[in-house]
Amino acid sequence: MICRAAARVAALVATVIAIVIAGAAAPVSAEPLARQLFGAKTAPTAGAPTPIGFYSRGCAAGLVALPETGPTWQAMRLSRNRYYGQPEMISYLQDLSRYAATLPGWNGLYIGDISQPRGGPMTGGHASHQIGLDADIWMLPASRLNLSRADREKISSISIRTEDQTRVNGNWTPAHMALLRAAAADPRVDRVFVAAAAKIAMCNAAPRGDRAWLQKIRPIYGHNEHFHVRLKCPPGSPLCQVQSPTVDELSKGGDGCDETLNWWVTTYLDELRHPPKRPANPGPAPKTAKTYVLSDLPAECRTVLASR
Repeated sequence: MICRAAARVAALVATVIAIVIAGAAAPVSAEPLARQLFGAKTAPTAGAPTPIGFYSRGCAAGLVALPETGPTWQAMRLSRNRYYGQPEMISYLQDLSRYAATLPGWNGLYIGDISQPRGGPMTGGHASHQIGLDADIWMLPASRLNLSRADREKISSISIRTEDQTRVNGNWTPAHMALLRAAAADPRVDRVFVAAAAKIAMCNAAPRGDRAWLQKIRPIYGHNEHFHVRLKCPPGSPLCQVQSPTVDELSKGGDGCDETLNWWVTTYLDELRHPPKRPANPGPAPKTAKTYVLSDLPAECRTVLASR
């Protein structure tokens, strides 16, 4: 009897130990990714429009939807539900589209992603666009403004640069340059991101007395089918984190053309063709918009997410 009892106790102890070990080995339930939480919201919050945090690490309250179709624009890829922005952004896009409609071959603009209904990290595709002050504008001239919802899912933009990324291709026209000039010259704009080949072309074509706007044009990889406009933090937005100025912005009268030509041709493309070797032990990867959890964002984003 004693032996059987001892055996039962030993078995029970072994079971308890196994459960404890299994529990210790099991991963603690991870905090949901912020992009999953914000991507699940289908409508903006009520209340005053408020950009919160930085363009690539924040959220937004009270965003406004860009009407799907207007007299000089159409919002594209409606299924993404990313056509919400600060009122300043919506007004800016409408104003720029009216100018676009005056250009040869353009009846307005095809407008891509702005922000999700409550901003925040997106489920895919962007690191920024989180506070309602970023927007993508297609390089494809908007010749038709009666596209159906289905059409807007299928149609694609055009690339304005060559495959080797060194120059613009035959799709680039003077109208593209005029549109980008107007986009950058607006005082509401902080900077405009576009393929380096486009900036190089504009640097070569802009007359001497009309170059100040070029400083806002910033070269960036992957922006050959659209350009990306970023507005300044609107006045009276204390929770909006201002973009730090670059060295060229701090200099007087710089247009960024020398820097663009030198950096793109001598540095970036060379690194693209001959990527540097990765260190054997690179360490943990830094957090990005894809891996942010809610606690990585400004505290006010919890309220934005919880609001009805």
